[in-house]
Amino acid sequence: MTVIKTTNLTKKFGKFTALKGVNLEVNPGEVFGFIGPNGAGKSTTIRVLLGILKASEGEAKIFGKDAWNEAVAIHRHLAYVPGDVNLWPNLTGGEVIDLFMKLRGVTQSNRREEFIERFNLDPSKKCRTYSKGNRQKVALIAAFASEADLYILDEPTSGLDPLMEKVFQDCVMEAKMAGKSVLLSSHILSEVERLCDRVGIIRQGELIETGSLNEMRHLTRTNFLIETKRPILDLHDVTGVHDVQEKGRALSFQVDARHLDEIMTYVSQFGLEKLESSPPTLEDLFMRHYEGSGKNSHSGMAGEL
Repeated sequence: MTVIKTTNLTKKFGKFTALKGVNLEVNPGEVFGFIGPNGAGKSTTIRVLLGILKASEGEAKIFGKDAWNEAVAIHRHLAYVPGDVNLWPNLTGGEVIDLFMKLRGVTQSNRREEFIERFNLDPSKKCRTYSKGNRQKVALIAAFASEADLYILDEPTSGLDPLMEKVFQDCVMEAKMAGKSVLLSSHILSEVERLCDRVGIIRQGELIETGSLNEMRHLTRTNFLIETKRPILDLHDVTGVHDVQEKGRALSFQVDARHLDEIMTYVSQFGLEKLESSPPTLEDLFMRHYEGSGKNSHSGMAGEL
């Protein structure tokens, strides 16, 4: 059974349409990356899935249950971590972790202390003394210690240092190995690339591409670094070549997959001395989708209304 399934999911705020027929699926044991710039619809989709917002059209189901009408039953098996966690200032971190776990119906967890140690949190301190990173740790510890069947994580590593980001990534992979499902919305493309089985790119309320990285890479370009015995003439003008840059004696450029054969034939005539190629990254793919869209993808990835 599909863990998350949205069908023609549409959400309108007055005359503004925030989501336009989003069709999304997350399978058991899958980590699904959900990316897009600021205002693209990521957080609106998540709020509909959580039962916070009601869809204007279409449907959203989790565990086969309606996300709006059966939200209470769904949340017994779901853990959610937002990008900016607000906690009760006069409770300690440990008390909040216990409270969150009890709200999910977990009265005891052998892994509570393990996660507190792994995330290097002092649970005896009052929440008002915690930094943003420590507030994130409280939510992450409560989520992973509850051993939910589905984790919905919306910019969960916001405020964490690189060491704690690595701990988070290990926890996600352990959840996946245990058969749990994860919906991960993140502006850190390298994190999504490292963790996710499939990726969905949302733009202006529409899911414009979904698939594994291998399935999606045919839509973007292969990166090349090349040195030749003689200077390559007019490489900028060759069909299928993009972003040519000089790097010492070498040239770096990108090649559209459908033109790869003729471009390799062309550059070979100049006497190859060095050739390095690398597959396109998720960031390459993301930028390719947003070229010419009039949006600043980098500045808009960090959050969403």
